[in-house]
Amino acid sequence: MDPISSSDAQPGLRRADDHDAEPIRDLVAAAYRHYIPLIGREPMTMLTDYAMAVREHEVWVLEADGTIVGVLELAPRDNHLWLENVAVTPGWQGRGFGRRLLAHAEDEARRAHLPEIRLLTNERWVEDIALYTRLGYLETHRVPHLGTDLVHFTKLLEVDPEG
Repeated sequence: MDPISSSDAQPGLRRADDHDAEPIRDLVAAAYRHYIPLIGREPMTMLTDYAMAVREHEVWVLEADGTIVGVLELAPRDNHLWLENVAVTPGWQGRGFGRRLLAHAEDEARRAHLPEIRLLTNERWVEDIALYTRLGYLETHRVPHLGTDLVHFTKLLEVDPEG
């Protein structure tokens, strides 16, 4: 990865390693903290053991000036790629980095010959629902969870069967 020389430069994308677990946890806490009053509890992503996630899933980070500013957690399944989490630190939101991470998820699904990405979000996170819808994700169903509904999405991808 090329070094990032200024905060105006595009952050570099790389796979997370064990040393990234604590900064990822802190980023996720900052990114999701404002949802606590909206749903009346900590979001599931704030409860994740990120040391385990880095070992067991494909976790990617956006890094600028040595600081992690975005995270993407993917879990390949037999017939789809599960998008466990995508988050951008509050000071870096609104610059297209969430969309960049989602595009990377699509690239990773295609690379693994997985024709679909699935994810869920909370019904009260209307901005996230709007973003996923704009990016071509389709709502498949809702599941009640601790007083709110979890909204499940899917996005079908064109995958080259030849690889």
